[in-house]
Amino acid sequence: MMDNRECPCGQNRVRDEAAQWFVRLQAPVMGVDERQRYEAWLDEHPNHRDEILLLQGIWSATDLLPKERLQALCEPPAKRPQRRPLLRFAVAAGLLAMAVGLGLFSGLGASSDYSAEFATALGERRHIALPDGSVIDLNSRSRVRVQFVHHQRRVELAEGEALFRVEHDAGRPFTVEAGNGRVTVTGTRFDVRRDADSTRVAVEQGSVKVQGRDAAQAEFVSLTAGLGTRIDAQGKVAAPYGINADELTAWRHGKLVFNNAPLSEVVQEVSRYRAKPLRVGSAAVGNLRLTSVFRADNPEALLKALPNILPVAVRTLDDGSQEIIAR
Repeated sequence: MMDNRECPCGQNRVRDEAAQWFVRLQAPVMGVDERQRYEAWLDEHPNHRDEILLLQGIWSATDLLPKERLQALCEPPAKRPQRRPLLRFAVAAGLLAMAVGLGLFSGLGASSDYSAEFATALGERRHIALPDGSVIDLNSRSRVRVQFVHHQRRVELAEGEALFRVEHDAGRPFTVEAGNGRVTVTGTRFDVRRDADSTRVAVEQGSVKVQGRDAAQAEFVSLTAGLGTRIDAQGKVAAPYGINADELTAWRHGKLVFNNAPLSEVVQEVSRYRAKPLRVGSAAVGNLRLTSVFRADNPEALLKALPNILPVAVRTLDDGSQEIIAR
């Protein structure tokens, strides 16, 4: 039998909490963790479930309670407390105002379930939690656009680099558009970097499908943990190759890790963390190999150390940029 004692925290607070949960439940991007918090809140006191049932009746909503709980809560009308019409309308009006303010209630003119844009400045990193439970770590000078609509979760990496930790949802694939390619997953951990002439994808955990915009290559390229690929300027996806995910994503911890990397690639990476670009003076210099670890927030330390590691010199040009030349 249901316990009709008042909740210790007060009926007004219970009503406010129920309204907040009701609004959040209208958005289909609710993550697994949030759903578990909601169900834990339901179990704290019978009044919590009673308020949700009231709101469910006002709005003719469904699936706010698991079916077995809903059935258990359905009592004969004579046993359930009578709600005054004025209270019902007051709760409904308050809930509608909250829904409009939060922009979450479906059917109130919203064009999508969730839409946002995030960017980082020079040397900045950003940790972004999405409403479905997924997370994006954004590297320096990067920008993403996020849009969740109905049964799709879409992100555009407009520039830069991002590490994605995607909450598993088989019914709502997560796609990342970057340059001339697309990455599709249901739940995994992977890094995408968009450069001027190519896009790199590296998988740390799980699996992804990579598709380019090359009309002659219609099939997906599948990647599992420890594999990566590149999409060229024409939209062609390269065959999978082995990668060191820890090295490629060391930027999350403020480090730049180079393991036998061509100096041309080192220069391209370091330029992402400098106000002025860095160049190599010749193809021969660009082909030199470097193995070392540097701090991402101090790229000048690399330039000071480089002449002691390789047979090169660094010169400053008139525009303030710097060039690495043979010594």
